[in-house]
Amino acid sequence: MYAIICAVWTCCAPPSANETDWAKAEAAHLRNIKQVTFDFVRAGEGYFSPDGKRIVYQAEEKDTGNPFYQIFIQELDTGKRMRISPGIGRTTCAYFSPDGKKVIFASSHLDPDARKHQEAEYKQREEDRKAGRRRRYSWDFDPYMQIFEINADGSGPLKQLTHAKGYNAEGSYSSDGKHIVFCSNRDGHLQLYIMNADGSNVRQLTHAPNCYNGGPFFSPDGKKVIFRSDRKEKDRLQLYVINSDGTGEKVLTDNDRWVYWAPYWYKDGKHIVYTAADHSNEMVRPNYDLYWMNIETGKTTRLTYAPGQDVLPVFSPDYTKIMWTSSRDGRSPTQLYIADFIPPQD
Repeated sequence: MYAIICAVWTCCAPPSANETDWAKAEAAHLRNIKQVTFDFVRAGEGYFSPDGKRIVYQAEEKDTGNPFYQIFIQELDTGKRMRISPGIGRTTCAYFSPDGKKVIFASSHLDPDARKHQEAEYKQREEDRKAGRRRRYSWDFDPYMQIFEINADGSGPLKQLTHAKGYNAEGSYSSDGKHIVFCSNRDGHLQLYIMNADGSNVRQLTHAPNCYNGGPFFSPDGKKVIFRSDRKEKDRLQLYVINSDGTGEKVLTDNDRWVYWAPYWYKDGKHIVYTAADHSNEMVRPNYDLYWMNIETGKTTRLTYAPGQDVLPVFSPDYTKIMWTSSRDGRSPTQLYIADFIPPQD
């Protein structure tokens, strides 16, 4: 199965850095950093509700018989959370509808062999533990992944929005709630598609063959889509932007010694935050950090400096806060963190 290497989220730390130094460097743009998920084997890829009071994310629970991510909604003020996914198979990429009433996410729970895959993963982990191995993080494009919709309070049945055979995931809404952009290999290649919010009127957005195109988000005005692709070299992701009608595609990064992914729009539609790491030396573990870019000028600013991996940044609805996935110290399991955001001046 085709798999793309994105990041090493849980691994040994790189050579130690002085915490005072990296905390001071981060304080230029990130203030009041706090951890918001706890007690999971791992957690990450979180998104805010439209009112900023809740988050939705993926996490692996302890002692459930399932080593794969499931989807949770959590109240930020109380920490109270609930699982809204079926609890079987893999899930990924949850996202609130703009009215806050619905959540979409991708799930493989309809795979008749889902439980067998869970057992196989536990077995592999035990073999890795005994052998002292640490696997590189990779994302398998599960052929049973489909996008589902559920009420944001967890009530009601799941509604399946995609039905094409193969991988259908990485979905997010347009700001008016009328459309969903997502990744699918329904034509044999991992392309971007746009569909109506009810799953109808699916149309293809990207047409680059033999590569991965994914992680898409509409710009705040709905006129553009930002995404990642490894069309230049397998697994070496670069950032792209395209008009929502499929015209005007433009590459934003063009350094195949680095890997760039997880772009997310700022409110002005002129800036993004994203994740990047230097992969030029195969003997050195790449350390992912958060960056800010002016997509009109190409100017970038580094935001995080912690020794652990910092990935998957998103903004709060009022753009005053940023949330991301991190191990911070490079040794702990990944969890979600939130900080006040001070935009770089450029």
